[in-house]
Amino acid sequence: MLRTPAVSVIIGINVLVFLAWQAASVVPGLGDFMVVNFLVSTTRLMHGYVWTLVTAAFSHNELWHVAINMFVLWSFGTVLERLWGTRIFVVFYLVAAVASSLSHCAVSSLIMGDGNIPALGASGAVSGLLLAYALYFPRHKILLFGVIPVPALAGVLAFVGIDLWGLVAQSRGGGLPIGHGAHLGGALAGALMYFFWLRATRPAPSARAHRPPVGDAPGLTPEEAREFERIRVKIETWGPQALTPKEQDFLNRLRERVLQA
Repeated sequence: MLRTPAVSVIIGINVLVFLAWQAASVVPGLGDFMVVNFLVSTTRLMHGYVWTLVTAAFSHNELWHVAINMFVLWSFGTVLERLWGTRIFVVFYLVAAVASSLSHCAVSSLIMGDGNIPALGASGAVSGLLLAYALYFPRHKILLFGVIPVPALAGVLAFVGIDLWGLVAQSRGGGLPIGHGAHLGGALAGALMYFFWLRATRPAPSARAHRPPVGDAPGLTPEEAREFERIRVKIETWGPQALTPKEQDFLNRLRERVLQA
């Protein structure tokens, strides 16, 4: 059984929608169907296409776009789905997706003055996941731009700063054709859900949560104690997702031993 079924299903849907965009150039009528149902804009919402608030977040028509978003989703979403459980993860992801779509529509209409600007992509929902991950594990190392190791909170705040800068540039008629408004809306939704919902109901796993009472653990050898301490430091530095299957099995065996004592 998959340990993170929601992440796997979301990635699968995104890949299928991407393939549909590619097939649209050769399948009669498919292009019009994709444009109507998998792009979101203020104009589309005013015409009743409210489902595009969700469907646009599962929609990519360029390979680099879907590849980056799905890689980030897999890297961080699997950790959060294990922490929250599948049901809460799905709710979080869909709320962040809708918030990012609404944010794009608000920005395009109110700041850029054009409600016809369409958007697609999972970037906003993924931004919500990144923000939540950074709040749960602020000191865990992530790679900024895939190269520079930085604490998660610092890295994610840097991305937020870049989106703010990009949004200001777009408001002045410049900038790149990137959905900065959607990114910021998804990140804001992620932060609000963390502070007003998840922090209380799904607290972050501390190092102590992984640490059995060593003094009371029957038969714990000095070698096991040293190995546990090494794993504890690794969890504090890199997060529980960095553990190898062998290290996870070691912790599970210690936990079972404590529970049976």
